[in-house]
Amino acid sequence: MYVYNDCRTDARVLREAAALAAAGHVVTVVARLDDAATPERETRDGFEIVRLRVPPGPHLAWTFARYPWRGRAAVGRLFHSGRGRGGARSVVAGVALGAVVLAWSIVRAPFFAAGGLLRRAVRRPPPPGGDLLDWLVRWRWRTLGWARAAADVVPDAQVHHGHDLSGLPAAVEARRRHGGAAVYDSHEIFLESGSNAHRPAWIRRRFARQEQAWIRDTTALVTVNHALAAELARRYAVPRTVVVHNCPPRWTPPRLPDERLRRAIGLGAGARIALYHGAFSPHRGLEQLAEAILQPGMETTHAAYLGYGVQRPLLDRLVTDPRFGGRVHVVGPVPPDDVVGWVSGADVDVMALQPSTLNHVLSTPNKLFEALAAGVPVVASDFPGLRTVIVDDPDGPLGELCDPADPAQVAAAIRRTLDRDPASVADLRARCLRAAHERWNWETESAALIGLYADLARDAAAQ
Repeated sequence: MYVYNDCRTDARVLREAAALAAAGHVVTVVARLDDAATPERETRDGFEIVRLRVPPGPHLAWTFARYPWRGRAAVGRLFHSGRGRGGARSVVAGVALGAVVLAWSIVRAPFFAAGGLLRRAVRRPPPPGGDLLDWLVRWRWRTLGWARAAADVVPDAQVHHGHDLSGLPAAVEARRRHGGAAVYDSHEIFLESGSNAHRPAWIRRRFARQEQAWIRDTTALVTVNHALAAELARRYAVPRTVVVHNCPPRWTPPRLPDERLRRAIGLGAGARIALYHGAFSPHRGLEQLAEAILQPGMETTHAAYLGYGVQRPLLDRLVTDPRFGGRVHVVGPVPPDDVVGWVSGADVDVMALQPSTLNHVLSTPNKLFEALAAGVPVVASDFPGLRTVIVDDPDGPLGELCDPADPAQVAAAIRRTLDRDPASVADLRARCLRAAHERWNWETESAALIGLYADLARDAAAQ
């Protein structure tokens, strides 16, 4: 397997690798090494993780030129990577690039300063997709450079499994060099994710053609729900498709309730907790949840945030905002295996995803299934994938849907969930837990992945 992150907390990759290892396959995950404190090799749940640094290249020079304050870290990466194979060439190349960048920095300085003054004068906002040139440089030399380095070191394998579009090039390159089959595990629609959804049309078309070219080199597509599978089939000529939802394993509540969340934010049993858990990222409904607890009828409800991400400063400001009267709380990330236990301490899990990208509209996020596993009802955006799980459950609704952009509607959905008699609340929580045990769990979902690999193994044996 190939994943372009450090694979310390990527629950989907870790679960898939462990499930395949338990089914008798020999599994190696090739991940990216960024942090010196992270081990280069690690054995976990019957499989091995091998982490590789991004090899040195022009992207380091680009870092020096565009972001001088990152230069020290980039130099460290350059000379650390110079210790291995081709190290002398890497260092020489880095010194040469450094000289070029120094010259470029001197030339560009007055233009850079003038451009900044001009942008401030006209108050021109940054492009919605971010810096396109920076993104292209990093994709060309960081992502694809790492993919080539991964293909250099992996042994022969029967299957090369690429996670997301950033991991797919490594899987395809390794298949071409070493043989075997390639599998594309599309966690989302790459071109509809985050800032990628706002890139210029011409670059999106270019990447779509490249994605299709890589898909032609694969034997199977794995993705996270049926809506995404249908959208990918509409966009591309895809091979056999297998849907594997991002569900956690079945979880049985302890005899005594898990109080870690309430203790962490200092609340007793009388206060109601509306929880957001997961990545603190834009367009996830963080602000809408906070504004919802200011609505009438929400005076005893606290908003709690469990996780980490770039929006943490925003949440820290909300914590100290006097409008909320101390009813906004932020808790840092917890180990992946502990998430469901912590979530079980909430009264409702709120995921007011904004319709900012097609990915959000089609998503069934991890946090949805983690909430159900914990037996916690859900308030979520009224999107098709979420409706299928929450409203269309055969045993009855597992929560409420709402317009995620309107804090008043978010608050109304929370009240409809919690303003019930105790027996009705207990029945709702039991229904969520039962749905997780009977349908939405990793033991059930992983069967499709294991079945796919059994077929791939038979195909390899027949060749």
